[in-house]
Amino acid sequence: MVTYHSQIGSAAWSDLLRLLKDARVSDLRGVPKMRTVGGRSYWYDHFRIGSEVVDRYIGEDSEELRARLERAREIGEARKTGERERARLMRILRAEGYLMSDAATGQIISAMERSGVFRLGGTLVGTQAFRLYEGELGVRIAFDQSAITDDIDIANFERLSIALGDTVNESLADVFSTLKFEPLPPLEKSKVWRWRQTDRSTLVEFLTPSFEEHEGLRDLPALGVSAQSLHHLNYLIADPIQVPFLYRSGALVQIPRPERFAIHKLIIADRRRADPDQLKARKDRAQAAFLIEVLSEERPEDLLETYEAAREKGPQWRARLDATLKRMPETRARLDALR
Repeated sequence: MVTYHSQIGSAAWSDLLRLLKDARVSDLRGVPKMRTVGGRSYWYDHFRIGSEVVDRYIGEDSEELRARLERAREIGEARKTGERERARLMRILRAEGYLMSDAATGQIISAMERSGVFRLGGTLVGTQAFRLYEGELGVRIAFDQSAITDDIDIANFERLSIALGDTVNESLADVFSTLKFEPLPPLEKSKVWRWRQTDRSTLVEFLTPSFEEHEGLRDLPALGVSAQSLHHLNYLIADPIQVPFLYRSGALVQIPRPERFAIHKLIIADRRRADPDQLKARKDRAQAAFLIEVLSEERPEDLLETYEAAREKGPQWRARLDATLKRMPETRARLDALR
């Protein structure tokens, strides 16, 4: 049975998200400038350092972002007040029982947020993202569904990483070194895509969609790292959403849309059939079942459209979805009822 958070908690989450988005434009150093690449428009903070002209990426063009840029001076002047208000909202969310990040994970993800990973298109995926649907959907996520994991997976489109023409504020290799991470030996020379913390089991991995038969390593120039390419990942991270990450006074991160996350989990669960450890497949199915239950009531049109889009990808996609849903009769019934 789905249990919802109170209106107080949902309002606090929405206010925190608004303030975190405001903070993204509160420290502009120059004049906002729009650039069009591949038919899409992106905003940059255009300023000069000495004789060098710098374009620091802000975000993809939208009515919401344009409105914030018009209020940039006002937002900048209220920056200190905004920080205090964010801390107050975090206290409300903690009291309301929202899932908070542990200190170790919070330090890592907050450090990546400060360096610009999520500003430059990085998308948090996996269980760390699943936990954040609690606020996006206003529902309580049980401990067994959130299934604490030390893994932190960041996905990014290779083409977007190249097109943006901007890089992280601080080398991620330096960020990870400060937090006592060491790079794991790469499969290909000089292509590091995984780091493990030396005093914990925490593993940070970078991923990117594969549009070829071979799932090899690709470079992500904006982040200054390499990434393991995976099939089906482009479906997951297309058109991500911004949400608060609940640590200290909050951080603004990107996660997949919940309906895409749910359907993608059905596909990945079938891909894990050859995995000797079936715990991950069971967790995939549990997370998909929970989100589909919520979305079938709260956002049925979005869920159906996303499910049908996945089925239209081809026979292999349909086979994986059907194989997983065969083991989930209640979830299959919910999806069938929407069609």
